[in-house]
Amino acid sequence: MRTTVRTRFALLFGAMSLLIGALLLGTVLFVVRQSLQPLPHESNTGVVRVPDGWALQEDFRTGYERAVRRLYLRDTMRSVRDWGVLALLGTTAIGGGAGWWAANWALRPARKVTAAARRVAQSHDLAERIRHDGPDDEVKELADIFDGMLGRLARVVDGQRRFIANASHELRTPLAVNRTLVEVAVRAPGTTAEVRRLGESLLLVNTRHQRLIDGLLALAEGEQVIHDRSRFDLADVVEHVVDQAEAEAGEREVSMRGAPGHAPIAGDPALVERLVQNLVENAIRHNLPGGQVWVTSGRCGDTVELVVANTGAAVSPFDVEAIFQPFRRLRVERLDPGRGSGLGLSIVRAVTGAHGGTVTARPRDGGGLTVTVRLPYAE
Repeated sequence: MRTTVRTRFALLFGAMSLLIGALLLGTVLFVVRQSLQPLPHESNTGVVRVPDGWALQEDFRTGYERAVRRLYLRDTMRSVRDWGVLALLGTTAIGGGAGWWAANWALRPARKVTAAARRVAQSHDLAERIRHDGPDDEVKELADIFDGMLGRLARVVDGQRRFIANASHELRTPLAVNRTLVEVAVRAPGTTAEVRRLGESLLLVNTRHQRLIDGLLALAEGEQVIHDRSRFDLADVVEHVVDQAEAEAGEREVSMRGAPGHAPIAGDPALVERLVQNLVENAIRHNLPGGQVWVTSGRCGDTVELVVANTGAAVSPFDVEAIFQPFRRLRVERLDPGRGSGLGLSIVRAVTGAHGGTVTARPRDGGGLTVTVRLPYAE
């Protein structure tokens, strides 16, 4: 089992205290035993020049002293051992606690780095920095490297977003001009049927390109941090989007069932409306004639939950994650040019992440998908 750094510090300090204490206790026991060792047996022959009675008394006194010294040595060694073991256990516990505290103190800068990294991951705000002001040690070096990496990453991401936004804006103008020219040519007097059919095909292509550009713009905006947030009810957005999608659902012979519940959130209403619209349109266009779409919203604990489910073709669980990637579609959908460019769910994920939420999808039994979006609840 893998242990944490603080646990390893506590075990290391405790083991060191135990080892040092055991060595000290052994040394003390050795010194005490040598100091209180009984005197070696000495013969009284030629030493005591007294009558036999006095000699017996002297032998008795010497034996008594030896017995007392042995008892004293035994009791002293036992006391030193018992109290030493208790002191050894106490110092081991104190050493373990000191190791835990020392690890907690030493890892405080590392926790600051971790907290900053977590904030960046949750907020998508690459302008966040650690700015560690501690001494010039390994932790500060790590924090400075992390700040530099965030700076370079922020410049790359900002450049990519600006490129997408600028390219999308630049492409809108020629598309609008082309659409106007085609419409004028189709509606001109004396236009043949063949030219009209060609013009309608060009208008469909133009509309598809316009949707692609709008999707790229929404994706670029959705990946940015939402600074100006307003509080609104998600149920109003769901109701509005469902009403607008009724016409397309009727054309595709798909029935819709909406059950919007009270779900207050804080964010950008336009981006959230685009999120709901993409989910509903995706559920309608990737459906079957006679299919159904269910749209519900409501509060779920500390979050607001939006669920969009639809019938349709069977989807493999291994293909679910791919549909959230830009320009990624299921293989069965690539032959149908009227089903979008593959940016719908990518925009949903980007907008959800910018609002601090999560989005998941799972295949339905019998075909279709169930997409669930969870956003923070706003008091």
